[in-house]
Amino acid sequence: MNMLTVGATATKMSGKRLVAILGLVLGTLALTGCGGLGQGKGLLLANMGWDENVAVSNLTKVLLEDEFGYEKVEIDTSEDLDATYQMVASGELDAFQDVWLPNQQALLDGVAEDVDHLDPWFLGETKQGLAVPAYMDVRSIEELNDTDAKLIYGIEPSSVMNQMVGGEVIPAYGLKQKFVDAPTAGMLAEVGRLYAFREEFVFLAWSPHWMNQKYKIRYLEDPKDAQGTTNDPAKCSTIVRGDLREEDPKAYAFMDALELTEEQINTLELEINKEEDPLVGARRWVSENRQVVRPWIEAARKAS
Repeated sequence: MNMLTVGATATKMSGKRLVAILGLVLGTLALTGCGGLGQGKGLLLANMGWDENVAVSNLTKVLLEDEFGYEKVEIDTSEDLDATYQMVASGELDAFQDVWLPNQQALLDGVAEDVDHLDPWFLGETKQGLAVPAYMDVRSIEELNDTDAKLIYGIEPSSVMNQMVGGEVIPAYGLKQKFVDAPTAGMLAEVGRLYAFREEFVFLAWSPHWMNQKYKIRYLEDPKDAQGTTNDPAKCSTIVRGDLREEDPKAYAFMDALELTEEQINTLELEINKEEDPLVGARRWVSENRQVVRPWIEAARKAS
């Protein structure tokens, strides 16, 4: 029944009957809509610009929009990790899917009462720390002063690894190299350029990440344990705003079910890096890995 028909026949109906019919029509529209389960839904995901964060957030966007009809899943990019945690806790952001523990434990502790911390989505074992291209004859941080490397390339200043290198590693080993921070994309571009010319340089590396497949690199030993907890394998997980489970059980269940092996996240990142638009790469990866994403989709449908 369209609204013109209702209006035209209104004079022939009692007031109570008209109200009942209008309520039925509007209720039906609200329940069905054009987009099915996700009609009218929106979500705002955090993105620190780290490749695994870019990959997982775009993967989430693609599947929630394409499989469940979410009207808009937006990705908010920031270089401030502390602010990202605070915005999830306040509800300004719905989720942050690149929590590295124990690296970010202090940040998580600060918002623990206002967020839900989901189980790790990464099924492999992480690695992180100072690294060099494999063509350099260096195996330990204490050997760096004997090289021609002039710089150590870091990532965003709010990164825990950045803070550890600048505050602990350089003074512990008396390193002569200058530490330079930059957005992750800029750091990786410089790594690619220097690697191509076989220059000697040092940079922050981590796994899971496509750099481990594209370049032959060596993670340096840290005999003084100056890198602290970042020397230990970490867990990659997700935090969501505290009321997301009640307000959007489908999105909550989807992110809670999402899990990837090292090979899967690396190939997802590589597909995304082939394209100017990360959504194109994410959609291609999904089309080639339906068996991987099927359990997450089923979990979300059950939660609906």
